[in-house]
Amino acid sequence: MILKRKKIISVISVLLIASMLFTLLPACKGGAASDKDLRKITVILDWVPNTNHTGIYIARENGYYSDKGLQVEIIQPSEGGSADLVAANKGEFGISYQEQVTYARTADDPLPVVAIAAIIQHNTSGFASPADRNIKSPADFEGKKYGGWGSPMEEAMLRGLMEKYSADYSKLEIVNIGASDFFTSVERDIDFAWIYYGWDGIRAELIGSPIDFMLLQDVDSILDFYTPIIIASEDTIKNDPDLVRSFLSATEKGYSFAIENPQEAADIFLSDNSELDREMVTASQKYLSNNYVSYSEGWGIMKKDIWEGFSSWMYDNGLLNRMLETEYAYTNEFLPE
Repeated sequence: MILKRKKIISVISVLLIASMLFTLLPACKGGAASDKDLRKITVILDWVPNTNHTGIYIARENGYYSDKGLQVEIIQPSEGGSADLVAANKGEFGISYQEQVTYARTADDPLPVVAIAAIIQHNTSGFASPADRNIKSPADFEGKKYGGWGSPMEEAMLRGLMEKYSADYSKLEIVNIGASDFFTSVERDIDFAWIYYGWDGIRAELIGSPIDFMLLQDVDSILDFYTPIIIASEDTIKNDPDLVRSFLSATEKGYSFAIENPQEAADIFLSDNSELDREMVTASQKYLSNNYVSYSEGWGIMKKDIWEGFSSWMYDNGLLNRMLETEYAYTNEFLPE
């Protein structure tokens, strides 16, 4: 009888230990806590999801954020740009551009947003046109139609480049095409537009549509600015530095994965964005995986001369009311060492 009772107690003890281990298992696996223990934060994109954003999706899907105690929601901007929304505390982090942060911080009613990482360390954007338009340099913009989105910076850039190449800006026609597709627009309405090579340039290759492409820094070195970047508000940086550090640590891990595994990175990105063309995303990812990091210091790093040079260019071209105080516009402080 005593033996039987001991056996029952032994079985109960084993079951209790097993139950405790089962309860602890989710927290132990990869150091991740259960969903209810994770801190919910929001990342606001700059546009529709694309391969510029892949590292963020990977960090979420591979559990890098949850390992840091974060549950990340990725959303597209509804009204206003990401800088406005981050400044208004509608999201902890956002995807932006150097010029947007420069405008935001020098406006009459400035926005307290700060760049905390460069997603790509060299500009991959430029002017593109069908090869049959024979637009090889800004000197060839005369007599052509440019399709843009009505930004004063576009006009300043076009004017400055045409003057540099001894072309008459008054002979350029500017058409506002908004978010219209590049390939549709050049067939019907315009001769050239400003594109990211990693998206529309790659698409041109895939569909066999020859284009002439002018990388901005190839026509003027001062135009090698950071686009896109990750931003946060001054309030978040000041009051929650550990959050910024944790978020960037996981995000850097996501982009490092994309650099080393472009095919798998594309598959992970597509699992969240299945409406996009697989061939296009895969080719774009392979291109960008070779472009995310250009500096030996590592992913995300930004340099003072880039911020000073481009903001001075914007000021000299009448795009800013006052000079940017660059020391407050960006920081590398929270990037992984």
